Amino acid sequence: MTVALLKIENLHTYYGHVHALKGIDIEVDEGEIVTLIGANGAGKSTTLRTISGLIRPREGRILLSDEDITSTPAHRIVEAGISHAPEGRQIFSTLTVTENLSMGAYSLGGDTDAIEENQSRVFSLFPRLEERKNQLGGTLSGGEQQMLTIGRALMAKPRLMMLDEPSLGLAPMLVKAIFATIREINARGVTVLLVEQNARAALKIAHRGYVLETGRVVLSGAAKELLQDERVRKAYLGER
Repeated sequence: MTVALLKIENLHTYYGHVHALKGIDIEVDEGEIVTLIGANGAGKSTTLRTISGLIRPREGRILLSDEDITSTPAHRIVEAGISHAPEGRQIFSTLTVTENLSMGAYSLGGDTDAIEENQSRVFSLFPRLEERKNQLGGTLSGGEQQMLTIGRALMAKPRLMMLDEPSLGLAPMLVKAIFATIREINARGVTVLLVEQNARAALKIAHRGYVLETGRVVLSGAAKELLQDERVRKAYLGER
């Protein structure tokens, strides 16, 4: 029996007294793109933040290759192979592109060869970042900052990369390019867990998907099937 790369069991997460995740179960297999879709406030970003150790769940388990990482500190989770590209980019605006990328590689412990190799990989995905490598992060365009956010997450050479709203605020042409890049990252052997408001675009590149509503998984299945599901089409794809 194959073990899922990531397995979430009965996860309950709170913000103070607010019960944000109400017992969700999610699995991500090695090599997949899995997307979480749902309205604002459904618990998608909270799920990623709980997996990456930024929030502690009150109940449930998070397993990485069958190893329990529920109580593991966030920096150790990065070392274990999970990178998180957060919503809103959150780059270091006063650092250069190269310095931002270096910040993503801290878990490599100063291994210069590994850092240079990973940086070359990032630049092959995003040639624009190489052109701008000495530019301050804060002076980049929105699309370039999104590339930098994804590139920084890749610097730790993750087994699983979590992307939170990568297309937010981008022009349609850039959205297309970002999704093509996510597909390319996956083709290079990185498993992807994707949170995305653009449900149609996410389901088109994903293998499987989960639909969240107010902290619960209400629907899951193959992405192709979810694209055809009448409930999904009405609620998330803008169809009547």
